[in-house]
Amino acid sequence: MMGRGHIHFLQLASEIRIPKAPSSVSLPSCSLAFSGIQMEAISSASFSVGSTLSSGSTARISQTRALSVKFNTNNHLMCFNGLKASSYSKCGSRSSFLDGENCSLLKHSYTCNAQAQRQRFYNIVLPQASYKVAILGAAGGIGQPLSLLVKMSPLVSALNLYDIANVKGVAADISHCNTPSKVSDFTGEAELAECLKGVNVVVIPAGVPRKPNMTRDDLFNINANIVKTLVESVADNCPDAFIHIISNPVNSTVPIAAEVLKQKGVYNPKKLFGVTTLDVVRANTFVAQLKKLKLIDVDVPVVGGHAGITILPLLSKTKPSVSFTDEEVEELTLRIQNAGTEVVEAKAGKGSATLSMAYASARFVESSLRALDGDTDVYECSFVQSDVTELPFFASRIKLGKDGVEAVISSELEGLTEYEQKALGALVPELRASIEKGTKFVQNQAVS
Repeated sequence: MMGRGHIHFLQLASEIRIPKAPSSVSLPSCSLAFSGIQMEAISSASFSVGSTLSSGSTARISQTRALSVKFNTNNHLMCFNGLKASSYSKCGSRSSFLDGENCSLLKHSYTCNAQAQRQRFYNIVLPQASYKVAILGAAGGIGQPLSLLVKMSPLVSALNLYDIANVKGVAADISHCNTPSKVSDFTGEAELAECLKGVNVVVIPAGVPRKPNMTRDDLFNINANIVKTLVESVADNCPDAFIHIISNPVNSTVPIAAEVLKQKGVYNPKKLFGVTTLDVVRANTFVAQLKKLKLIDVDVPVVGGHAGITILPLLSKTKPSVSFTDEEVEELTLRIQNAGTEVVEAKAGKGSATLSMAYASARFVESSLRALDGDTDVYECSFVQSDVTELPFFASRIKLGKDGVEAVISSELEGLTEYEQKALGALVPELRASIEKGTKFVQNQAVS
């Protein structure tokens, strides 16, 4: 995904808006090379750094408050590269990627008829990235690739990497990437508070990974204490931050975090998220492969929880609308539910789904940052406090805003198929037990 990706458009009517341009300029048909521009799709899509746009139409540069490139077209993307995409895209950035050097490169990339038409090109001044992200568990199997992906976000000004050991090398390595965010490392409990000061988004992948024959419940006793300790420090040092819980079992660790925050008196249910994005990523991928659809077009909501049968892909709600046989529904559902085990077994006990989890987590971080930055069209599935079912926590599609969860989208739980309705009923007892297990874990202990 990262590096220099390529995005090709057919007959694309483009409008490029760049801040503080003194006047409007029409640019000829040409190839544009963008280095380090965050690209967002209207359906909460996001492409990250280093993409190339090829267009056969005229681009227009005009003044606006922030860099945005909007592509309004009935045509489609031939291919795409990024965290999330849609056929109706707009590109936006608040970064320092397009500095003087990159502006010069961008200027020289206008090779098609530029000299002949003697087009004027204006220097671009972009606002700085402005959000601070902390990753707790940054030296681990998920933490390292996640840190790299977050480093590439043009919205991040500071990236704080924390772990109990081995994080200095990770930070040194990632700090060499020429993206705006400043990377700092923090090791051990004594430096945790400093890591969290002033942070806008806290991501917690800390904990032990799954191993062969290990259930998510086997992880509980180890990871529960880790999450509890980290969230206590979050409550003390950045209680207003968005908190992303990756540490498994998410069905229990999110309630653990909620209970800690309650006992600390700083719980805001709108800002606590269990990251279930990987289930959506897998569902979209598997459906696109099976039905030979363009992955860019596929959107499958996944509800419930983040373990085994609590993961429920609503295949009947797939966009674009597509039909499945009963056998396909059962096979796809089981594969999505057991995809983590598929990776654990493929790695022969030497790892779990670290890379795909990092990718999915980075997508959720980017969505959160866009929401904080004022994007009003950001939707993701997440395990949050919810009243759409009888359970206190439930994963479903949510709308994100500057203050966290703006809305829980309950409409997707209406009009379910018989298979989905039965699966929803079956997951409730197991999910309830996991939630209660996490809640009781904290209630039975003193919060420091």
